[in-house]
Amino acid sequence: METKVLRFTMFLLFLVIAADVAVKRTEGKDCWLPSMTFKGICIISKHCAKACLNEGFNGGKCKGFLPHCDCVYTCY
Repeated sequence: METKVLRFTMFLLFLVIAADVAVKRTEGKDCWLPSMTFKGICIISKHCAKACLNEGFNGGKCKGFLPHCDCVYTCY
């Protein structure tokens, strides 16, 4: 009887471990798009981030040689 319980317990443990390995875990990475509402040269990233938040993005940052406002969102 103890052998059956032990085998059953080991089988359940195997299923749990196998299910955990089979699940593909992905983390989103940051993707960037130019802001549609921010106008002019971007000097203060805080202002850019505010414009991007109003557009529904996660935030924003001044980027580039001629700084422009890029909005960030999580992509997969």
